[in-house]
Parts: sequence; structure tokens; C-alpha cells
Amino acid sequence: MDFFGIKDAFDILLVALLLYYLYRLMKESGVINIFYGVMAFIVVWVIASQMLEMRLTGTILDKFMNIGLLVLVILFQDQLKRFLVELGSQKRWRFLRKLFHHQSKDIDEASHHWIMAIVRACMNMSKSKTGALIVIQQDVPLENYENTGDKIDASINSRLIENIFFKNSPLHDGAMIIANNRIKAAGCILPVSHDTSIPRSLGLRHRSALGISQATDALAIVVSEETGNISIAYKGNINMRLSTTDLEQRLNRLVVESK
Repeated sequence: MDFFGIKDAFDILLVALLLYYLYRLMKESGVINIFYGVMAFIVVWVIASQMLEMRLTGTILDKFMNIGLLVLVILFQDQLKRFLVELGSQKRWRFLRKLFHHQSKDIDEASHHWIMAIVRACMNMSKSKTGALIVIQQDVPLENYENTGDKIDASINSRLIENIFFKNSPLHDGAMIIANNRIKAAGCILPVSHDTSIPRSLGLRHRSALGISQATDALAIVVSEETGNISIAYKGNINMRLSTTDLEQRLNRLVVESK
């Protein structure tokens, strides 16, 4: 007779953590209803095929399960890529790094320098009601989105940011992408979120910021052209009407978490 042991408890815990992480990832990506549908299908398959041993229904569902993995990979290729990148991210294993390495003050000073450049630019653009969309890369690479715009590869400077988003600039309508402490590209095209819970008052910049935060782990900063309000989209959530102090604090916290 088999007994419930420590290995079984660990097995259940591991599956539960995996499902929870997938649930959170799907919720941030705005496809939570598809996740519910997949889970409901799996429950029906287990009941019909394994518990009730319904041969005809079980055989049909088994055929679907055989091709189900391929279908899921096609449907959720962006989410799976993000899942694998975050799983191997330095954030997941930073506690090991802290055991052997101390945080570099030089890195902190360099990060603070470009963060303040972004904050100053957003403050000035907010006062003049200049629309802007700035995306900061984290672990998930953004090369595919960089290729939709014009490559710049310049150091982060508040005047350069303001000039790019100046109303008469040819790049002001697209998004600026920042990666590895440099401005990589501008005038980039981002995925637009179709989340029905988004207020209708929000324009394309806000929907694009929310869309890139759902598709990747990037953080997107929006300056509204109509109101001058500053917003931040991160992990499928958007925080609006932020002060420059709030913006600085959130960016500093983001840099600390990414190390």
C-alpha cells in the first residue's frame, strides 16, 4: 500500500507553484480567460478519461491533448518566452549573488544619473504637455520592437529625450526604447492592449504602454499630450497621475530589483 510521503507533498507543491506562476503571468498579459479555458478543459479530460473511464469521450479528448501542447506554444509564444527569460533571470537568483558579491557603488551612481535624466525630461515635457512614450528594457529583450523604429544607440540625456519627442520631430509619435543604460531606438511600434477594463479616456500611448508591459517585463513611461500627466505601466498594470518624485522613486526601485 502506498503512503503519502514527503516526495508527494513536494510534487504537489511544485505543481501548485507552477500553476500559480502561470496564472499570474497570464493575468498580467491580459489573457487570463484563455488560461481559465485551458484549465477547464484539463479538468474535464481528467474526469472523463481517468476517473470515469469514458472510452469514447476520453479517446477524443486524448487526441486533443496530444496536439494541445503545440497549440499552446503557438498561442502563447510571447508569454512562454517571457516565462523562460524570467525563470533564468538574475532576479530569481540574486540571493546567491549577495552571498558572494557586494553591490557596486559605481553601478548605483551610473543608474541614478540616467534615471534623473529621464525624470527631468518627463518633468519638462509634462509642463509643456509634450506627449512621450519611453520603454525601459529589463530581462526580456526588445530587439524586435527596436527594429520597428530608427536606431539611435546614444547615451541617455534629458535634452535628447525632449528633442526626440518635440511635436515637430519625425520620431515623436513612436516609442523610445532604453536598454543597457542607453537609448537604443525611437519611433518604435509597440503592441496595443485590447483589455476592455482600460478607461476609454486613455489614448494610444497609454494602450501601447500597457500592451508592452503585458507582452514583456519592460516598464513604460507615458506623458500625456492632453493633460501632461505622467503614468507608468508595469506588469499589466498602469499607475496614472504620478509626480516626478513618484517617478524617481519607482525607477530607483526598479533598478534595485533588477540587480
